[in-house]
Amino acid sequence: MPNAQELLDRKEQPQRPRDAMRQAILARLQDERANGASMVEAMQALFPRTILDDDVLEHVVSSLLAGGNMLVIGPPGSGKTSLAKDIWALMPKEVWAIEDCPVQDDPLSLVDPRWGEQVPPCPYCKAKYAGVSLKSLGDFDPKSVDPRKVPVRRIRLREGHGFARIQGSPEVFPDNLTGAINLSKLEQVGDPNSPLVLEPGKVMQANRGVLMVDEIGKLPRGTQNVLLQALQESIVTPAKSRETFPASFLAVTTSNLDDLDNINEPLNDRLSNLFVGFNQDHGKNRIIVDQGLRGERSAAVPEVLREATVYLIEEWRKTTEGATELLEVGSNRTLIDILNRAESYALLRGAKVLDAEDWRRGALDGMRGRIRARGGDSYHQNRDVVEAFVGKRAKEAGQHAAEDYWCKFFAEVLREDKGDGKRFVAEAREAQKRGSPTGDRIGRFAEYVKAQEHDARLADGQAALHVFALLDGFGAFEERGK
Repeated sequence: MPNAQELLDRKEQPQRPRDAMRQAILARLQDERANGASMVEAMQALFPRTILDDDVLEHVVSSLLAGGNMLVIGPPGSGKTSLAKDIWALMPKEVWAIEDCPVQDDPLSLVDPRWGEQVPPCPYCKAKYAGVSLKSLGDFDPKSVDPRKVPVRRIRLREGHGFARIQGSPEVFPDNLTGAINLSKLEQVGDPNSPLVLEPGKVMQANRGVLMVDEIGKLPRGTQNVLLQALQESIVTPAKSRETFPASFLAVTTSNLDDLDNINEPLNDRLSNLFVGFNQDHGKNRIIVDQGLRGERSAAVPEVLREATVYLIEEWRKTTEGATELLEVGSNRTLIDILNRAESYALLRGAKVLDAEDWRRGALDGMRGRIRARGGDSYHQNRDVVEAFVGKRAKEAGQHAAEDYWCKFFAEVLREDKGDGKRFVAEAREAQKRGSPTGDRIGRFAEYVKAQEHDARLADGQAALHVFALLDGFGAFEERGK
């Protein structure tokens, strides 16, 4: 089994989690740029599950490169949690650890005096390898450790061992972070003050990796103070222990706007604040929809309905800006939920392709389902607002999306020939009446639809007529077809 002396002989360099993260990001960016990606594309590639506006991307990456712990602020459903998960995915997972350490101590903390001063080893390792009594630990001296007798192993950071997650709520007490006495270990050791009886809490589990805290403002003040000690000193002192334990990690925390005042000021001072709002870029909102609809679908979701969903929610965000109870109605989750609900309505009527009425009903359900009100009256008022909005704006969003679809076909296939455009609309309407997708122009439209759509079920003539019906129903030809 390898030992700490071998690490010293190889001149292994110790790293804090923030330094490991910095190196990983720089290496990934360099690889992406070498493969021809722009800097924006390279930065977006770091966060595959989180689609962010370009300026937000830059702020997130610069914060990580600076080595700061982060507080990601934004409305519900803006991608804060998925961003935190993507950051954990960036963290290098392979590290050297002392063989039997309960908190994956860095071996160099025991044998390198300078590193041990910055990130001290845990009481268990000091007692076992430095001969320090558990009853009177006293000062730790790395010179008393024989590196050849410190067994090490290569481990992979994972849940509970380099990664821990806390969901903020008033029920998360300090012991959840610091740890609690393990009764089985207490029975074996017999000393309730021994560090050996402590079951590591979340901050110790995150040692050498990432601690993710969702909704940090919902944590009680006492629990926040435990986190503050770890961020200030890279250690934690459990209430039921006389010793301190290492807690060196990168903290990625999130908060909704309403909970910011609940974060105590000293803790907030230790966090780099980043605002992640809803995307302003239409193309990126569309990517969110397509990512959310990946995989096998029970019913096909035409391109025009995907676009209409994005236009509808973008208009909602403009209309209700500043109304906190209605923010989540325009969230990224709603973008996806609208089409999931619409798909359900298609399945209920035995259809394999969504139509405009499925989509309208899905928009109502998806948006009403995200209302967060503070009472019955408030809910009913907000529900009326949502229903009035969908009643007025759904057709406009559909028309916008339908016109986009038609204009691309008109320009790319019909070469902006207005006469040909009128003949196509007339032929398509006649084909609909017959239920037979025949004719040269219908054939060209079917080929275009096949190239544009995401689903193989939209690749034949009947599917092309279905898409045409959506365009016609949303009013794409009201002026051009006459």
